[in-house]
Amino acid sequence: MKSFWRSPFYILFAATAVVLIANGSRQSFGLFLDPIITDLDWGISEFALAIATQNLVMGIAAPFTGALADRYMRPTTVIALAAGLYTVGLALISVSVTPETMFLSAGVIVGIGASGVGLTLPLGIVGRIAPEKSRTLWLGIVTGGGSAGQFTFGLTTTGLIDSFGWASGILGLAAMVAVAVPLAYSMRWAGDTAFSKPDTETLGSALKRASAHRGYWLLVMGFFVCGFQVQFVGTHLPKYLTDSGAGPWLAATAISIIGLFNLFGTIIAGWAGGKWRKRNLLSQIYIARGLLFLIFLYLPVNEVTVIGFSAILGVLWLSTVPLTSGIVAQIFGPRYMSTLFAIVFLSHQIGAFTGVFLGGLFYDIFGTYEAAWWLAIGLSATAAFLHCCINDRPIKLPAPVKTT
Repeated sequence: MKSFWRSPFYILFAATAVVLIANGSRQSFGLFLDPIITDLDWGISEFALAIATQNLVMGIAAPFTGALADRYMRPTTVIALAAGLYTVGLALISVSVTPETMFLSAGVIVGIGASGVGLTLPLGIVGRIAPEKSRTLWLGIVTGGGSAGQFTFGLTTTGLIDSFGWASGILGLAAMVAVAVPLAYSMRWAGDTAFSKPDTETLGSALKRASAHRGYWLLVMGFFVCGFQVQFVGTHLPKYLTDSGAGPWLAATAISIIGLFNLFGTIIAGWAGGKWRKRNLLSQIYIARGLLFLIFLYLPVNEVTVIGFSAILGVLWLSTVPLTSGIVAQIFGPRYMSTLFAIVFLSHQIGAFTGVFLGGLFYDIFGTYEAAWWLAIGLSATAAFLHCCINDRPIKLPAPVKTT
């Protein structure tokens, strides 16, 4: 057993568990929308602005937490501190009864905490210790943890809200997120051996190389679309379904089914990324998303169509993450993957902010989500084109250097 606790396999397990908790809880925020706006007598825009800001703050903070973990502190320590801050932010949501306090708790504090406990740092850690031939698959397993969390937390959160109300329900969510703190610290047991490889370049040099690489910026722009689509659907799909006559249980089931099927989608994408060209797979995923949104927009809303839509979307949901992060590691190497992928992830979160905010804004203006759905469809075609143009050949790294 001792060898397992100090092995890369334990880091894979613990990182996956952290992502399960972090992403599962974040993807359940849409289930709080109706109870909060009903109880506090708000419009959708007030809560949507807080969640949109959360995604934006998460993206802005991610490169800084990534650099902190890559250069100045143990990555496991950064994750643990971020998990603690995330927990505090969730607890404060329960007493946030004005748009300003909701903006601070759900938007700013949770956003900063999520930047260190979400995908970027766990993926960066696993990317560094994974076998090169299996790296994309390992990244897919970690991302799959977020999918399993979405499935688990969707039904659990609905039960908490129905049983205790939204304020007590968010406190229950905070208690579950707090488990990520000891999980993050436990990864230190394997840290001394897992991160012992010599550096091939400094962080500044890696950033300079990435900033001069055209394919890197195309990847950045393409990931904006993923953020827009995922967070728009995650936040507004429950309201879209209830407006269409579906019961709250079907909305919660839809979110859970997306998470369940994405568990398979991310692992399959990780496996496929080790066999076929990742950029082409990404283009195909974005085309499939656009077609799915287009078909769903014209289908009647009932149990069959919602469950079918959720299952197919689940396969495509976060399957972009192991492929996108895998391209970053493939081109630039895994050493500073946390920081380099965090910059790509910033674009994802700007897209997430845009998707959540415009979804709420369009709804308040037009009384429907149709305009937001059409924008998501058009962005799919854009992302498919951008990824076809990426030069994903690995760059030649310099000889190992000593860092100060």
